[in-house]
Amino acid sequence: MTLTVLPEDTCPGLTLPGWLPVSTRQYLVHVAGGQSLRRIAEAFGQSPSTVCRRVHRIEARREDPLLDEALDALAQQATARRQPDKEAQEHEHMSAHFPTPATMDEATITREARRILRRLCETGAVLAVAQDMDKAVVLRPGAAPGEQTRTAVVDRRVAQAFAVKDWISCLRKGRVARYGITRAGRAALKRLIDEDRRRRHAAQGFAEAPSSFAAQHATFGPVPITGEDGQRTEIRVNIAESPLAGLARRKGQDGQPFLTPDLVQAGERLREDFERAQMGPRVGQNWDRFLTAGADRGGFLNDSGIGEGPRAARQRVSDALDDLGPGLADVVTRVCCFCEGLEQAEKRLGWSARSGKIVLKIGLQRLLRHYEMRYGFVPALRM
Repeated sequence: MTLTVLPEDTCPGLTLPGWLPVSTRQYLVHVAGGQSLRRIAEAFGQSPSTVCRRVHRIEARREDPLLDEALDALAQQATARRQPDKEAQEHEHMSAHFPTPATMDEATITREARRILRRLCETGAVLAVAQDMDKAVVLRPGAAPGEQTRTAVVDRRVAQAFAVKDWISCLRKGRVARYGITRAGRAALKRLIDEDRRRRHAAQGFAEAPSSFAAQHATFGPVPITGEDGQRTEIRVNIAESPLAGLARRKGQDGQPFLTPDLVQAGERLREDFERAQMGPRVGQNWDRFLTAGADRGGFLNDSGIGEGPRAARQRVSDALDDLGPGLADVVTRVCCFCEGLEQAEKRLGWSARSGKIVLKIGLQRLLRHYEMRYGFVPALRM
């Protein structure tokens, strides 16, 4: 499968595999097609600085043996199509030692990725590629010290495609290079596994699962909870879905975490109470009442029934949001309770970009103070 990267009047005859990432295509158009960065940027509808950074990033990665030989083969093949037959035969002879990855189709790469990337996720697993071999093997530590077990064999062209897609990176160069799976490779494996799960669900008549591109960022795991009746059970949730977790990993200008653990705990405490308070359909459909000021937010009836949600949780949420006040309560509720990203929350609230981050931190600080003044500490999650 090939794809004409640029219009014919921009780079005539230059075709490249459709599975190539955009940054790699732009690099090859610049190197093999001889087009300027500015012209490539205009063709792709991007700024020249973006294209320039991508080209420099690919060039810096060419110390990777698999990536280097893959780019050479792709460039030679793309150039050979635009040259006379004699010169094309010379280029074909130069790259005949190893087949070019351009002959690989996306279906083959995807099928092999399910098998090889899964093996590379095993503890200590590496992909070993010898200089004079057309196959690569996946090795993992054996039971005895120094022993290695071969778990999979893959075509060299597939390994080259993995390197081009940045699914594997070189750990050690030499006569036998060793590769490990990257973060992008793990995300791609998650996406492929989720696609398989969605197909199985569709075949069994289930509703369509969430987007596989969203699933690649999910980290599912069991979380123990205690119900209103005091019984403990476990549920499977995405433990990485909270925006607070991502903000907690960010560093400030002083090198310290932007959100301290006690602020994250306060936000998660509010979220747990909020979810417990909207167990019934009426609260779930009228959540805007939580964002209104004063009396309306505290206007739930104590005897409104079990379907309206636990009374104590509603009261804790109402007290906390009353203490925060308008503005702070809005952003804290949207980010902590409804797991909206900061950009989406700023857009909904009509705030300027990058303003919600500071307001959220102030709101969490006041929320933490509320819990400390009301309870003497942040109430522990019921787990």
